[in-house]
Amino acid sequence: MRNYDLDFLKRFSLVIAFLVAVSLGLIVLANYLNGVIPTEVSPLAKQNELARIAPEGAVYAGATGAAAQAAAAQAAQAAASSQVAYGGTMDGAVIYNNLCTGCHTAGVGGAPKLEAADWTMRIAQGNETLYKHAIDGFTGATGVMPAKGGNPALSDDQVKATVDWMLSQI
Repeated sequence: MRNYDLDFLKRFSLVIAFLVAVSLGLIVLANYLNGVIPTEVSPLAKQNELARIAPEGAVYAGATGAAAQAAAAQAAQAAASSQVAYGGTMDGAVIYNNLCTGCHTAGVGGAPKLEAADWTMRIAQGNETLYKHAIDGFTGATGVMPAKGGNPALSDDQVKATVDWMLSQI
């Protein structure tokens, strides 16, 4: 090799060595800064984490706990009563077909079918008793009736209209 080729290789090697040193220095600096600067957590990730570790229910203890529990029950009842079932319709046929038919068509749980034989003893008790059993629920030897047919969003008037409709169908 010629002398100027060796000179070029020496200088070129020095430039390459310098660039490798600068690159390694930048890598070390980046690792250091990555450890020093805290990572930024997105608000959505933080919200998901808090939702994941939140307790499932509330704890009620002592006199204040009983008051909080009563207030929670009252709020739940108010929320259920503020919902109007079936758009507030007073048409007993609509309510029966959407809610009552499941039990009263097949006689589930001792529910009387829309047949005169199943209703004779019940009609003898009077409409007020039928309304009370339909609104408040009933458990007896003849069967089980959940309060408001299992839909607490029904108003008392809607339940009465449905009972009246059922009686008219017998």
